[in-house]
Amino acid sequence: MKVEIWSDIACPWCYIGRVRFEKALAQFPHRDQVEVIWRSYELDPYAPREATHTVNEGLAKKYGVSVEEAETMVARTARVGAQEGLELRFDRVQPVRTFDAHRLLHLAAKHGVQGKLSERLHKAHFTDGENVADHETLVRLGAEVGLDADEVRQMLASDAHAGDVRADIQRGMAFGCQGVPYFVIDERYAVSGAQMPDVFLGALHRAWADSHPAVQVIGGESDAACDDAGCAI
Repeated sequence: MKVEIWSDIACPWCYIGRVRFEKALAQFPHRDQVEVIWRSYELDPYAPREATHTVNEGLAKKYGVSVEEAETMVARTARVGAQEGLELRFDRVQPVRTFDAHRLLHLAAKHGVQGKLSERLHKAHFTDGENVADHETLVRLGAEVGLDADEVRQMLASDAHAGDVRADIQRGMAFGCQGVPYFVIDERYAVSGAQMPDVFLGALHRAWADSHPAVQVIGGESDAACDDAGCAI
């Protein structure tokens, strides 16, 4: 079974959603046969590489509310995150472009550490207040999950995996992704948003049942057969 997850590092609900999905996956009896693939999505492709405003200022401008009202909005999200064991420090967050971080995630996928890096990037952005557009920061974070620092630095200095990031976004659109997080199971079922674990678990069970249908006996039981007790005479 394959689960593709469209997510952006700058999305708090993606961080919350991954925790809820992982709780569901831990309860799924066939979890060892589930492949999780993280897909790229950019919420703000025009964001700068260096933060020019705070999260609250950005939200106030986007939604036409006061900075104080924006603070209330993020505080509510932070409380939800805390319920899932996450420390969302919006006062530290640097709103920057995540395109290069997504390119790095594709490199991490080649080395089998994509999931680890995705989680580390979320923590770096939302808890530690790091600039996830800064190349040296990305080199360090990549090295923390086992990537070669020189390989990461060389990749970031090029345009490697830029096409992969754009292809992910296009693939998501083909599956109806208009926001993140967005989960697609076996290219058949989609779960939109940071749903509760029971929703994810139900989707996993349904997808598994569809791909592993039970054998249906046609014609009912027959006396013209043999079993362990013997043969009908």
